[in-house]
Amino acid sequence: MKPILAQPKRIARRVRLARLPHIRRRAVSARPARIAAAFAMSAVFVLAALNPHAGLIRMARAASDASAPTATAAADTRPDIVKRGEYLARAGDCIACHTAPRGKMFAGGLAMETPFGTLYSPNITPDAQYGIGAWSPDAFFHMMRTGIAPGGKVLYPAMPVAQYTKVTREDSDAIFAYLQSVPAVREPNHPHELKFPFNQRKLLLGWRTLYFREGEFKPDPSRSVEWNRGAYLVEGLGHCTMCHTRINMLGGSSQRDQFAGGLIPVQNWYAPSLTSDKDGGLGDWSVKDIVDLLQAGISDRGAVYGPMAEVTYHSLQYMTDDDVKAMAAYLKTLPDNDPGRKSGPTAPTNTKVFALGEQIYANKCALCHGAQGEGQLQHYPPLAHNQSIEMNSAVNPIRIVLNGGFPPGTQRNAEPYGMPPFGQELNDVDAAAVVTYIRTAWGNHGAPVTDHEVNELRKAPLH
Repeated sequence: MKPILAQPKRIARRVRLARLPHIRRRAVSARPARIAAAFAMSAVFVLAALNPHAGLIRMARAASDASAPTATAAADTRPDIVKRGEYLARAGDCIACHTAPRGKMFAGGLAMETPFGTLYSPNITPDAQYGIGAWSPDAFFHMMRTGIAPGGKVLYPAMPVAQYTKVTREDSDAIFAYLQSVPAVREPNHPHELKFPFNQRKLLLGWRTLYFREGEFKPDPSRSVEWNRGAYLVEGLGHCTMCHTRINMLGGSSQRDQFAGGLIPVQNWYAPSLTSDKDGGLGDWSVKDIVDLLQAGISDRGAVYGPMAEVTYHSLQYMTDDDVKAMAAYLKTLPDNDPGRKSGPTAPTNTKVFALGEQIYANKCALCHGAQGEGQLQHYPPLAHNQSIEMNSAVNPIRIVLNGGFPPGTQRNAEPYGMPPFGQELNDVDAAAVVTYIRTAWGNHGAPVTDHEVNELRKAPLH
């Protein structure tokens, strides 16, 4: 597509504006971690209806376990601990959820839209009345480990409790120390706006019974220190499975589906599989490719867009080289359940749709991505033989054609090149044709797309 680079200084400003907090965080507001909560609530309602007595018993026990005093000790104030906590809070991407557009840092109030109503993130500044200023390190760790706040309040799984339970006590204490060091904000928490029966918090016990397993990450003694560090970050603070694992109709995910990819509800992006080379996958990626993509937001294999761009912008760019390499080392060892590139007959290329798409591509795309889809590394990803183009789901290329593609500005890529949106120039038929073309030209094995698919995404809210 046509580049956004003709006047570097002016364009750099435009790209920076595109990632300002009041714009970028709107995308974060629909992160999969939060959307999972909506599906979870529907599941627990069914479970509670089937066995309400058992659910209430478990709820009572959980509340009893969480009723310990909240102010038994003060946070550690040593500068090195606070600094470490800041780093770990970055790794957990806490600021993305707990800071509203134009709001004060960690004061909460970020709206999380779901099909069942709206959740709002809480204030986690050290304000004693509205934040966590009256909490102790014990209470904070109990919340991280169990997903239950002081007073026995069970947290909605918009908070990635199934992942944060793996965090060590040492890291939890450091994060708490950092949060207690930020400015306190007297900002009341916004009440959730959920429809009945999803506003009945006690029903969450059903979801926890099915999908929550409390317990700290346990290193694998047969693996290297680097691998275990990567596993801890990916499975724990990084909560990567929240996006890259399909969410079922009960709001949870099965172990066999871990990292197998899936559509992100409401946000309308597809998180690619990390365990199938035919639907994303990392089989032939080098560790360097993965590190570059995670940390810089751009690599020889492509760039991050949409929700992943938010993760890189708020979190991964600030992580050390060693930690990102550890994550890459772990990700490279995920099982390859469907190895090899897509093969077999390609889609027909002698159709009117293909011809129309070829014409549009030549006029609007070839300047950057090349006449044969070869791209221009690193700023213009190749489209020929690109796994992200050939994936089973065409959601991402459709979204990028309609809404543009903007990698995040990072420390390693301060002035990213971006792709402008073409939704205002192309009607549904034209957009479907050009996406079909890039998915089926040059030997690509993606399936054609329809104007109906384009129209559905055009009408969807832009997150």
